[in-house]
Amino acid sequence: MHGNFIHLTPENLDREHLCCIIRTKKCHPGIEAKRQWLAERLKEGHVFRKLDVKGCVFIEYAPLETAWVPIVGDNYYYIYCLWVSGEPKGNGYGRALMEYCLQDAKKKGKSGVCMLGAKKQKAWLSDQSFAKKFGFEVVDSTGYGYELLALSFDGTTPRFAPNVQKQNMENEELTIYYDMQCPFVYQNIEKIKDYCAANAIPASFVLIDSLQKAKSLPCVFNNWAV
Repeated sequence: MHGNFIHLTPENLDREHLCCIIRTKKCHPGIEAKRQWLAERLKEGHVFRKLDVKGCVFIEYAPLETAWVPIVGDNYYYIYCLWVSGEPKGNGYGRALMEYCLQDAKKKGKSGVCMLGAKKQKAWLSDQSFAKKFGFEVVDSTGYGYELLALSFDGTTPRFAPNVQKQNMENEELTIYYDMQCPFVYQNIEKIKDYCAANAIPASFVLIDSLQKAKSLPCVFNNWAV
């Protein structure tokens, strides 16, 4: 395994690339929206650690109390993303990133680390079979296909918020909840808005722009829900 890992910080955020979307120097609206989102989250203990190359090798996690997901628990880290794709695969980078997160959690006195999973692996979710090799186990489920995985250090476990289990909402039209944690979200929202307008499909697009909104969502959410 070769290469150095670095953390995004307020000082380097404006010049470091964000691994999900690799682009030239031309501005990409999704990346710029992600930078703005990260600028606030880094103040809350959010961690973005990546390989210091122009490639998709990174982990992104945060204290569960400030993670924008409808999951509750005390003193946990929540992993938003862990990705290694393309040429860097097969070099042990994923293991190195996961081990760093677990060591960081223990060093900070956390009760454990958790992440979103599903009974059937979703393409947009980090590899849960990989996480289970480190001891992650299913600690909660929704009844509609999603699971919460956790590696507990002290026997406690997080859980989905009660509103996720109820899965009730007043709006009956197509409804999309989203935030700017993922750089792909911006362009996808624009495409879907155009499609719905062209085909007269009633739709609501709800920007999740606060922790309170994220914690009270009526469904599973990592940065996107339909």
